Amino acid sequence: MKIGLVLGAGGIQGGAWLTGGLDALAEETGWDPSEADRVVGTSAGSMMGALCASGIPPWFMVAHSRGETFEGVVDANGRPAGDADRAAGARFELKRTWPPIGPGSWRLALRTLSNPRRYTPATVAIGWLPRGIFSTESLKDTIRRVVPSGWSPHSGLWIVACDYTTGQRVPFGRRGAPPAELADAVAASCAIPGIYHPVTIGGRRYVDGGVYSASNLDLLRNEELDLVICLNPTSTLHPIRAINPRDAFNIAFQRASGRRLGSEAKKLRAAGTEVVLVQPTSEDLEAMGPNLMRASNRNRVIEVARRTVAAQLREPRNRELLAELPQGDPRKVHRPEGPPSEWPPLAELQTRRAAPR
Repeated sequence: MKIGLVLGAGGIQGGAWLTGGLDALAEETGWDPSEADRVVGTSAGSMMGALCASGIPPWFMVAHSRGETFEGVVDANGRPAGDADRAAGARFELKRTWPPIGPGSWRLALRTLSNPRRYTPATVAIGWLPRGIFSTESLKDTIRRVVPSGWSPHSGLWIVACDYTTGQRVPFGRRGAPPAELADAVAASCAIPGIYHPVTIGGRRYVDGGVYSASNLDLLRNEELDLVICLNPTSTLHPIRAINPRDAFNIAFQRASGRRLGSEAKKLRAAGTEVVLVQPTSEDLEAMGPNLMRASNRNRVIEVARRTVAAQLREPRNRELLAELPQGDPRKVHRPEGPPSEWPPLAELQTRRAAPR
């Protein structure tokens, strides 16, 4: 089987939901998500996808987020793994630069003004938003603990960002895309306009890939894959129905994300690719709350997602599609027995795959 894995945008809360979802996917199927032939990550999904594809098992992400320490386990730079940020670098530290004045991207703002119908509403908005004030260095540091330089050992990893001048999406890692360090690409994909400072790669500025699409599932429609598994934190199986002013934006965003996800899934199915869509339930939404950038309840969101995602994967249609997944390395799918000092080095678990032909 040729398999694709798509991890969507969703802020800090979405990253926590993806962490629990990936762990549930591995536990329920026995398949190692890093063995996907293509991994597409957007915003929060770029961080989780890059870590997973580069050798960090989902069970380790869950344990690390809980605050567990791992005696004798070090990162790629020889630093104790337990010292890494527990929220995957989602810290708010001011960028040392001039304060933002006026639109963050005059060129994009003027482009969308001249022909707004060519762009999504989010793309139209980000050109006029002030430039973000928070640094992405903590996000980069999280990635560099796993991949100090260059790209991921997984050659099928695509990280989606948006060009801050044209509004076009750019899947870093795909053939023809501009060359980039993995840490820079992930930071760019996570650089929410108006919050994080844009990331410069090759002389051009990039922002969050979720501006174009929260999922970017359709990037895989011509890849001749047998199955694509998509975990998308910003759409939902149970839309918010309460009439509350603070929920207005979330309702609009979730509906738009869900419509886009459904449209993208249709394109893949029309091309002969089976698709498994996994989305938050009402229980997930309650745990995540209206503020997707809140970090204080990450572990609750992870635990809820482990249950709700597992339940979705057991549904008859999904179970049938997932039944043929190949079994992965038990050390990556399940937490090893014994103390951390007896675990294999994380570097041994990194996957080096050739891209599908």
